[in-house]
Amino acid sequence: MSDVRTALTYEDYAALPDGNGWRYEIHEGELSASPTPTYRHQLVIARLLGVLRAHVAAHDLGEVVPSPITVVLSNTSVVEPDIVYLAKDRTGIVSARGTIDGAPTLAIEVLSPSTARRDRGRKKQLFERYGLPWYWIVDADAQCIEVYQLVSGSYGPADRRSGSLIDLPPFRGLTIDAAALWR
Repeated sequence: MSDVRTALTYEDYAALPDGNGWRYEIHEGELSASPTPTYRHQLVIARLLGVLRAHVAAHDLGEVVPSPITVVLSNTSVVEPDIVYLAKDRTGIVSARGTIDGAPTLAIEVLSPSTARRDRGRKKQLFERYGLPWYWIVDADAQCIEVYQLVSGSYGPADRRSGSLIDLPPFRGLTIDAAALWR
């Protein structure tokens, strides 16, 4: 008996059921499912999204969109980051089908108990492999943002920010009121 597995693709992802209380992704051909986020998780996303959208719009930098948004890194790696930023020079990777086909400028994940290990492990590796320039991991429990920058094809150690959330790359002049974000 052989152990043959079929790699799932974007087409399989697109055929998954919607609205059943689960969020799906495909990581290198393998299905990854997690329960829908908690209220606190969504609140942190909403607060962060408001600040980012205001900054990006004020400086005409591109677009910021929240999940659910499908990012097709490859036909067998499909993810839904909590927040995606596309700089103006990358807006052309939005496909006719409404997905982001390729690495955006920045992907942001807000940690949840059910996704923390995956966000720090497998997803970070996928983003690194497919050339995502910037990756933020937002840890509301630790009240910090870990900023990863792709340099020579890999992420170095995180630039861990807490307290002072000023000039978070890739945004110059961005200031986030940490107390308002975590409350």
